Amino acid sequence: MEFPIRPALARAVPTLPTGPDWHFEIKLDGHRMILRRTDDGVICYSRTGRTVTSHWMDLAVPAIEELLPGTTLDGEAVIWHDGRMDFGAVQARAASSLDRVRALADRLPASYMAFDVLAHPDHGGDALAARPYTERRTVLVDVGPPPLQPVLATADRDTALQWYETLQPQGVEGIVAKPGRSPYPFGGRTVWRKIRHADTTDARVVGMVGPRRRPRRLALLPDAESRPRLSAPLGLSAPLDAALAARLGALLADAPATGEHRATSGETYTGLDTGLVVEVLAGTGRHGTLNVVRAR
Repeated sequence: MEFPIRPALARAVPTLPTGPDWHFEIKLDGHRMILRRTDDGVICYSRTGRTVTSHWMDLAVPAIEELLPGTTLDGEAVIWHDGRMDFGAVQARAASSLDRVRALADRLPASYMAFDVLAHPDHGGDALAARPYTERRTVLVDVGPPPLQPVLATADRDTALQWYETLQPQGVEGIVAKPGRSPYPFGGRTVWRKIRHADTTDARVVGMVGPRRRPRRLALLPDAESRPRLSAPLGLSAPLDAALAARLGALLADAPATGEHRATSGETYTGLDTGLVVEVLAGTGRHGTLNVVRAR
């Protein structure tokens, strides 16, 4: 297995699939993270392959103690606050300096909610990823005590729908459905399904408006579209907005500029050569407002 891997993605659907082979997991409001235990320690990767271990040492240190070398997990880094998952706290952590990260971790420690295991030295090593989901889930349930723990899962569709209807106040944003006989679908979006309380899509960042360190808007190229659109303004008044804008600015700081361009609206933006992907709340219709939720 080569790292960083291309993690599996889920395709949005209007309703959960039916049938005896489907299994369901809660979808959490956190940061996707591949957690890899090596002979020398732990490496944490973001969804796009960036190494983010230094920002999540409160997860990496217990992982060294609890996981055998050669173990690789797929899951979400979340932060619990006042009885629910606090996505704003996650964003603030990801956007902060290392000195600030230590203070935030002391005040609001993170948890790692694993939903898949891709490698394990006692279960075939890297070959585990090719085994059915049901076998991988059996291995996963022994992942370890908090802050490392498996997500809530069920083979009962009615139970999954009940979770969808009742657990949103705790920060559960939806349900992911996975075929029980399926191997881990690296980089694919055709096997797993998801329903969530808010429709989102991914968009590639191709430019920005405003100062590079604090962009006011992003030029985005959403999936399946051919021309960039500008995002909604990145407000700087709320703590979450400020943390997100700061993180985006840091990620774009070294991206080469490609000159001035025009978006579909006719407005100009500074083009950037970057592989950064963000998740956006899609407005009504193909040309609705793109509200940036998080950086991948």
